[in-house]
Amino acid sequence: MSAPTRRLTTAQALVRFLSVQYTERDGVRRRLIAGTWGIFGHGNVAGVGQALLEAGEHVMPFHQGRNEQSMVHAAVGYARQLDRLSAQAVTTSIGPGATNLVTGAALATINRLPVLLLPGDYFASHAPDPLLQQLEHPVEADVSVNDTLRPVSRYFDRITRPEALIPSALQAMRVLADPAETGAVTLALPQDVQAEAYDWPEEFFAERVWYVRRPAPDPVELTAAVEAIRSAERPLIVAGGGVHHSEAETALKAFADATGIPVASTQAGKGSLRHDHPADVGGIGHTGTAVGDALARTADLVIGVGTRYTDFTTASGTLFQNPDVRFLNLNITGFDAHKLAARTLVCDARSGLEKLAEGLAGHRVSEAYEAEYRAGKERWDEVVEAAYRAADENAVPTQTQVLGALDAAVGDDDDVVINAAGSLPGDLHKLWRSRSPRQYHLEYGYSCMGYEIPAGIGVQQAAPGTPVWALVGDGTYLMMPTEIVTAVQEGLPLNIVLIQNHGYASIGGLSEETGGERFGTAYRFRAADGTFTGAPLPVDLAANAASLGMDVLRAKTVRELREALAAARASDRPTCVYVETDPAPTAPPAEAWWDVPVAETASREAAVEARGRYDRQVAGRRRHL
Repeated sequence: MSAPTRRLTTAQALVRFLSVQYTERDGVRRRLIAGTWGIFGHGNVAGVGQALLEAGEHVMPFHQGRNEQSMVHAAVGYARQLDRLSAQAVTTSIGPGATNLVTGAALATINRLPVLLLPGDYFASHAPDPLLQQLEHPVEADVSVNDTLRPVSRYFDRITRPEALIPSALQAMRVLADPAETGAVTLALPQDVQAEAYDWPEEFFAERVWYVRRPAPDPVELTAAVEAIRSAERPLIVAGGGVHHSEAETALKAFADATGIPVASTQAGKGSLRHDHPADVGGIGHTGTAVGDALARTADLVIGVGTRYTDFTTASGTLFQNPDVRFLNLNITGFDAHKLAARTLVCDARSGLEKLAEGLAGHRVSEAYEAEYRAGKERWDEVVEAAYRAADENAVPTQTQVLGALDAAVGDDDDVVINAAGSLPGDLHKLWRSRSPRQYHLEYGYSCMGYEIPAGIGVQQAAPGTPVWALVGDGTYLMMPTEIVTAVQEGLPLNIVLIQNHGYASIGGLSEETGGERFGTAYRFRAADGTFTGAPLPVDLAANAASLGMDVLRAKTVRELREALAAARASDRPTCVYVETDPAPTAPPAEAWWDVPVAETASREAAVEARGRYDRQVAGRRRHL
């Protein structure tokens, strides 16, 4: 007797398959693919589009996007908010729709966040070859523009036969659900194969649960790690995004409470401890706090938990200056655990911290060390208060005073603050006071301008009722405001804080530091000499946001800003708070270096001086072997 089958198109089978995939961790089950974003063209409208229509919203919820890149950002924001246990799919046509996915895919994979990409592709039969938007390669007939997604995907396949979907779809789910392998997964779907019918085994549509394991540390590695911590006099924990992904915040707090070891955080790890926990010393690295970076320079043991040690964290290899410093890395991936020639604990962050706490029972750092970092924390809290404080409530606010006003509006609640690029990540990493594990949502693995607004939509889809704040400068806003329309369409009360400073202020500052003299970074008219140094452009971004359907509140003073933020938080409509800021820098200066190479030869004095500073800084780089 033959096994039962169901005759469906490839696209219909894929949608049905995705609708019955689940993850489970700690007894909590979620849909693995909770919905699909899409923009339709000839490459997917009759295949995936028809399949989604036929399945219905109850089987696979559909979300209408305006830009393919931003759809990926929304899906990434969704997955991050749900600790990578639930994801979304994104379908596009062939050609530009597919290549628009590349930036979002890179962001997802770099940040270790799951998203399923379903771009259309050329005809597998090559019957109408070449078709509209097809790339023709003279010596590789099987290459399409979708191959640009290979290096930024954790798994890639082109489904050239219906039956080839079965093993590939299973592999795709395995990668998406695996915390050590996850990222962007791409299944390229030729147009003709999407619409081709096949007799699918019913077993393909059986409900599947992908269990997300919490691997425990190896006993030998654990013993060595405990010994290393016990023998350290100045240990420092560097908390990365892996703390959040594994929901290890409670375990980290218990570990810090028991041992007194201070905790500094990366951009992805900020909020691992509440800002007012005695052991929380704030950010680390180029955008870190004075106390966090001072401890890093003198630490004899750096305990990395779920971090991949980017150059911002290590200050481009200049931060950890103790001649005897050693590293102990707790990470679910061996690739990250072995960085900086570290002792390793390849395991789940929560499991590893709990086992370390058991092995260190009764151990605590010295009272002198605790007193030292707590005093440094108090001094930094005064710096934060000064940056947030406005002497004149009727003055134009500075950027740090904008953060201070938002800090007051948020209070002690679970609002989510989203940012990705510009000068705001540095100010936020140094100054923001995180109250809850998911409040601080910085995409700084790829630092992608345009991420904030669509990610805010994804967060609200994942956590309905949670106030979400997308913080954007004018440069970022102009990159990708399109999903404002989606927020309006879906009735999502997304809050945008739009800061106008007339240009790429962050890169302008970096340009000045590196001898570039702010070239090409201001949004101004051309002056008589041909440079962009004339009057500011008469661009009204608030009017633009209003034209896309948002309620807009304009704030000209600190007082008006506070009132506008309170009104936005109370609103059930998508709301933009627009504010022009005083461009004078008020954020604390960088406490550690960042390596941006400076021209080795130049005729302009600014570049010559910048190179001298660069040579002095780069001399402090260390190779940790």
